Amino acid sequence: MKLEAFLEKRGVDFNRHHHPITYTSQSLATVEHVTGYIVAKPVIVKGKTDYAMCVLAAPWHVDLRRAARALGEPEVRLATEKEMTQLFPDCELGAEPPIGSMFGLKTVMDNQLAEDQDLVMQAGTHTESVRMSRAEWQRLCNPIVADIARN
Repeated sequence: MKLEAFLEKRGVDFNRHHHPITYTSQSLATVEHVTGYIVAKPVIVKGKTDYAMCVLAAPWHVDLRRAARALGEPEVRLATEKEMTQLFPDCELGAEPPIGSMFGLKTVMDNQLAEDQDLVMQAGTHTESVRMSRAEWQRLCNPIVADIARN
């Protein structure tokens, strides 16, 4: 299901933008003229039995030990590119929207994102993004909020 249809079906107010190709969340921040701290990037991890989506600000990296703790797992690892293409068949690799509920994934949100009014995110392609309120995003994802990021 495309992000736009998913958001419209749930009555979410959002702005869609077309932009030059970007392959990183920090590049997305640059072309959207926003700080990377409001660009929500997904990092997919695999625990003992299942995958989960960790969402953090563009400048940060996921701390796998903290993510495992937040998920109640003994450990997690990063998903492989092959796993990513299977989990997100309608998305360009690396442009997955950070909305775990759209893909049936548990979501963990870094607690620093809770301070932002709006979030900017990739919309499934390297040339489209969406801006929406962080509160609406949280309503959609119902994330676990935890300290999962490191610089």
